[in-house]
Amino acid sequence: MVPQQGVDMDLALTEEQQSFRQLAREFLDKEVVPHRAAWDRAESVDISIVPKLAEIGFFGLTIPEEYGGLGGDYITYCLGMEELGRADSAVRGIVSVSMGLVGKVILSHGTEEQKHEWLPRIASGEALACFGLTEPDNGSDPGHLKTRAVRDGDHYIINGSKIFITNGTWANLCLVFARTGGPGPKGVAAFLVPTDTPGFEAREIHGKLGLRGQATAELYFTDMKVPASALLGEEGQGFSIAMHSLDKGRVSVGAGCVGIIQGCLEAAVDYATNRKQFDRPIASYQLIQDLIADMSVDADAGRLLTWRAADLIERGEPFGTAASKAKYFCSEAAVRAANNAIQLFGGYGYVDEYPVAKYMRDARVMTLYEGTSQIQKLLIGRAETGISAFL
Repeated sequence: MVPQQGVDMDLALTEEQQSFRQLAREFLDKEVVPHRAAWDRAESVDISIVPKLAEIGFFGLTIPEEYGGLGGDYITYCLGMEELGRADSAVRGIVSVSMGLVGKVILSHGTEEQKHEWLPRIASGEALACFGLTEPDNGSDPGHLKTRAVRDGDHYIINGSKIFITNGTWANLCLVFARTGGPGPKGVAAFLVPTDTPGFEAREIHGKLGLRGQATAELYFTDMKVPASALLGEEGQGFSIAMHSLDKGRVSVGAGCVGIIQGCLEAAVDYATNRKQFDRPIASYQLIQDLIADMSVDADAGRLLTWRAADLIERGEPFGTAASKAKYFCSEAAVRAANNAIQLFGGYGYVDEYPVAKYMRDARVMTLYEGTSQIQKLLIGRAETGISAFL
């Protein structure tokens, strides 16, 4: 029998990985958890948390030391994203977009000049980045985006708009995907654009169901002139760059969702063992233990799926399908866990004195961004059958 990819991985964490997880948890319990409800109500995370996150190393995970990062592995990255998801998914998004989506793309596709210009600033938290892909009419179909970049001598002139862009109003750098060629995916290119470039405008989106503390924005580009040196990779490579980045981003989302599930589980166990009904802890009732058991199993299953995808990345093996499985399962499981936790808390779960209502609101968007659950099913189905589903 031919062994499956990744089955010989060692599931025991190294001392360094355990130490980072413990450090991350202690830091987040002190600096984020006490403030998450207030940030959620205010619809804004206190931006002063960014340099503190950088000091712990969150923005430098997987970025090599020569560019100012920690040089950590992808399992450590998953541990960090899980702890961030457990503490506050709005904060996780700040890190995973800036370092995970944009920083890693610069590392894999940027010139040495681009790497040295941006990676140390991202790793140190000096600069935040956003990922300018989604458009009002093109979410699940980015290959047909409409933002256009026209060559003008040694520059490009970019016109268009983006929507639902995390870090949009906070970012110092935007990775903009724009059409330089004909229709379809082969006509797309990617550009590294400082957000102080004339013609760049960001407007924050308010009234979101979840991730309320995140700066989610609409972006507008009006005759925005950028140098040809801003091109990341080559013309025509933008779509493949975006898809490669999103594959890795799905591992981050999966790990963050494991954090939501773990947070729901911990909150539920604490509440159920202390809350009494009919003169006994509600944890003693079988149906309460049924809810807790489902959360516990989903946390472990989701964690293993994300670790498998991370292991394949470390090995340099194909990981796209594993990332889709992790993202699909974990995002749907996070919604289940939050729903079960609210049911367990009863009326108390419906108010923000306890964290489970926020977990529910934050979990719901995880099934939508970086590829909806339906898109993940199409990718998984295509991998299994070798046949593309009709879109």
